Amino acid sequence: MPNQEHLKILRKGVEAWNKWRMENPKIKPDLSAANLREANLSNVDLGSANLSGAELKQADLSGAWLNDVKLSQANLSQASLGGAQLGGADLSGAKLIRSDMGDNYLEKANLKDADLEGTNLQRAILIETNLEGANLTGCQIYGISVWNLKTDEETKQINLVITQDNEPVITVDNLEVAQFVYLLLHNEKIRNVIDTIGKKGVLILGRFTDERKKVLDAIRDKLRELGFVPIMFDFEKPTQRNFTETIKTLAGLSRFIIADITNPKSSPLELRATMPDYMIPFVPIIQEDEKSFAMFQDLQQKFGEWVLDVLRYDSADSLIKVLDKAVVRPALKKADELLIKKAEGIRDRHVKDYM
Repeated sequence: MPNQEHLKILRKGVEAWNKWRMENPKIKPDLSAANLREANLSNVDLGSANLSGAELKQADLSGAWLNDVKLSQANLSQASLGGAQLGGADLSGAKLIRSDMGDNYLEKANLKDADLEGTNLQRAILIETNLEGANLTGCQIYGISVWNLKTDEETKQINLVITQDNEPVITVDNLEVAQFVYLLLHNEKIRNVIDTIGKKGVLILGRFTDERKKVLDAIRDKLRELGFVPIMFDFEKPTQRNFTETIKTLAGLSRFIIADITNPKSSPLELRATMPDYMIPFVPIIQEDEKSFAMFQDLQQKFGEWVLDVLRYDSADSLIKVLDKAVVRPALKKADELLIKKAEGIRDRHVKDYM
């Protein structure tokens, strides 16, 4: 049960509560099991408070100070927590279904070192959420959306339940692969995804300078019009190990690749890292008054079986007019040829042939 005196002060409002906290810094408020449903707790200092088992459904905790607070078993379903600081908070067993921590729920939330063991995070949106050092053991994560999480070696991701309550329990140990694993369980869906990418994905490479991007955008729009799924990649980004790995991953998922090698910068390094590893049709294009980088001739000679002749263009308009005929059709034809070649059996010999 909550400390009634503490609860009485809280109900006087934010100003009275925060003033009391400043005057009594050593007191750790006890609001355990308190009924704070739909309460306005915006900008309230709840640091180190005990809110275990509290009813906080639809409460407004936006901007609240919640560092080191105990929220284990608390009901925070649909609570508003935008801007709340939750570093080191104990949220073990708490219900955070659709809890709002900003415009997109848990987007950019600070949950560093938070204890989320057994927490219900179903349908939570975790975008750029800081989970460094957090304990996520046993969390229910069905329906989550995960993008660019901040985790480290201390983040515990163990026995994450990816299925609904009425389904057989299936667990994984990584939030970022949970969505993919669940998709794998639904074979028809994953087949559609793989089929769409493998048959329709086209990787577009080039520099994102103002002049060059106009050409790349025009190619992307035309490919989309032709029924393909264009994937754009910016050569202007710094060349790093993970940068190269990204481009190789995207290349491996594509039906064919279009690369504008006009006035290249980092593209020679990326093309060299990509061409040798994949037998994927590669269509190089270049502005008519430009010269290809010196390394490209060597790449074309070595991997010419899947690297098409360089296509020169005088303007984006003329390129788009012939894109289907000069780029797409030759690339698809080459893809079919390579498919046949990949299916060929191993060529072998026998010593008896020489006796």
